[in-house]
Amino acid sequence: MGNISNRYVINAVGKGGQTYLTHCQDKEALKKWIADHEDHLVMNELKIVDKKKHPLLKLFSLKR
Repeated sequence: MGNISNRYVINAVGKGGQTYLTHCQDKEALKKWIADHEDHLVMNELKIVDKKKHPLLKLFSLKR
């Protein structure tokens, strides 16, 4: 087995109150997951965490 790390963590809330927590390896997989589940999600409650983002960039990021 290889060492596979997931870069993106997705935390989302569904329209029926469901909670989604999933991981994606790359940006293409992230976009595909969002496109597949877009009709079930509350897009304002979608949170994506990039685990490889530098900590100083996280502090200075204005985008919320």
